[in-house]
Amino acid sequence: MCTVVIDVAPSPGAGARLLAVRDEDPDRPWDDLGEWWPDAHPGVIGIRDRRAGGAWLAADPAAGRLAVLLNRADVLDLSQDGARSRGSLALESVAGRSPDGPLPMHGFNLLEVTPEGSRVLSWDGVQLRETAVPAGVHMIAHDDLDDPGTARIEAWLPRFAASAGDAPADHASAWDERWVAVLAESASLSPDDDRAIVRDNRVHGYPTMSLLFCTAEVASGSLQVSSRVLTDPGHWG
Repeated sequence: MCTVVIDVAPSPGAGARLLAVRDEDPDRPWDDLGEWWPDAHPGVIGIRDRRAGGAWLAADPAAGRLAVLLNRADVLDLSQDGARSRGSLALESVAGRSPDGPLPMHGFNLLEVTPEGSRVLSWDGVQLRETAVPAGVHMIAHDDLDDPGTARIEAWLPRFAASAGDAPADHASAWDERWVAVLAESASLSPDDDRAIVRDNRVHGYPTMSLLFCTAEVASGSLQVSSRVLTDPGHWG
């Protein structure tokens, strides 16, 4: 039940900024941001899932591409053994190979970001849909972009949108600090609250907790991404 906040620039080709929070089973081994695929994906950096070898977030600075994977519900009757791992999606995306349905995978939202534009590819087990991310601030989690039925989006999208415009242009480089401040504000909620972004999903029937968050900026000729790991999963700390 990951969460991404993205601010797409109004000018075509000007790119986007984002904050992405990763929820995963804390007992599932993973590696923080690094170049973990030097042979298959040279120059690509990302958050690696050790078990499947794929990525939750991947970025190719040279190509100017970034992708983030979020799980979503589906209608497929796939066993764990019969389903293909979704971990390859972000890596293939930054290599310029977006998924094409139908797919032997459980549901996902794949956010693809380039300087020219951003989009979400959503797979529900029946249809692979594309949603362009328009200019402005948006959020996505386990359902559709800006879904008003997702409590954390309803609660926090206005705050992130307001924060994106809080600072004057000459302090625009502090956008990530302002968004991290909103994330910290959201963490005043209990991690099992439906509105929480830093989450403990066990009460909802999932073994996942918020483990880290990344901030990234994709612009023409520049791609920067950083990560911060939470000391205590599911808590701001």
